[in-house]
Amino acid sequence: MKKRLVLCLSLILAACGSLFAQADLQPLAIVKLNKSETITLKQLKTRVDIYSRQTGGATFTIEQKKDILQAMIDEKLVCQAAAKAGMNLTDTQVNQYFLQNVGAQLGRSVTEAEFEQIIKQQTGQSLDEYMKASVGLGVVEYKAYLKNQLLAQQYVVNQKQDQIAKAAPSDDEIRAFYELNKASFVQNDMLKLFLVIFPKGDNASAAKTGADNLLAELKAKKTTCDAIKKNASAAKTYQGGDLVISKTAPHAQQLGITYAELLELFGKEKNYISSVTETATDFQFYVIRDKYSAKMLGLSDVVQPETTITVYDYIKSNLTNQKQQQALIQAVQDVTNSLNKPENVEYKKSGAALDKLLNW
Repeated sequence: MKKRLVLCLSLILAACGSLFAQADLQPLAIVKLNKSETITLKQLKTRVDIYSRQTGGATFTIEQKKDILQAMIDEKLVCQAAAKAGMNLTDTQVNQYFLQNVGAQLGRSVTEAEFEQIIKQQTGQSLDEYMKASVGLGVVEYKAYLKNQLLAQQYVVNQKQDQIAKAAPSDDEIRAFYELNKASFVQNDMLKLFLVIFPKGDNASAAKTGADNLLAELKAKKTTCDAIKKNASAAKTYQGGDLVISKTAPHAQQLGITYAELLELFGKEKNYISSVTETATDFQFYVIRDKYSAKMLGLSDVVQPETTITVYDYIKSNLTNQKQQQALIQAVQDVTNSLNKPENVEYKKSGAALDKLLNW
């Protein structure tokens, strides 16, 4: 009797699992502009899960799930329209975009192998495991998702490029933005530092001698900072270049010194030449080439010394980006509305039937 009971329970559970699987495979919509592509309940659940992971575990209402479903339909419509127009993206282009996103998060460019090594060291996971845990998709699936997003965006931009390009702020808008945010346009105390670095490599003694000799030539006026910078690439034994730094804790951290040491540096006079100092990896010295006092910035002032971008240019560029993003969103809406016709999309579930399926 017990064996029969266990067997019955197993059969019931198996049947329930089969029913859930069948429910997940129910079609919600069919996009057929260029070819027939079905969006199932399972695909919608996967996309909702992706968005949930990307937003820190957020939950979505039935109406929000409908919006996500419509976004999936719009994406397929635009991708099919792009394919019909002969547009495509190579795997190389998608890989580059993937690595650009990774580089933006890490603050430096990396290869996929280097990124995988970083993930392994920090989490103990493979890149595929990490991607599935963080965004709900493996690397291959995530790149396919990125490809569709990129292709859809390129098609919309291609169709509405004039509309997007014309999106620009007026002079009055730029000046109004400045007046509203004037207090944030402040230049800290800054200085222009010429830094020379001799890496130790496998011969620390030679690096020390090179740094001492070049510093002696500079002090004796036998060479200049500009000459040192010009000869750095040819010499290949040292690096030399200008840095513009501000009197802030983040810049102290970037230079690898304490904030007290940064304040001491700012206390030096213009044209001050340091002695050679040793770090774990190199020998270095610096010259203070110029100093800039803190001040409020006007529209015609440069955002940062030693650059040509004014506050006006900076505001114009940022407002232009905002307006073009808004224009792109409107362009996406216009394009998808024009494509979303009964002959291109067949909605398989709607009304109360759709609400019931989305109530999970």
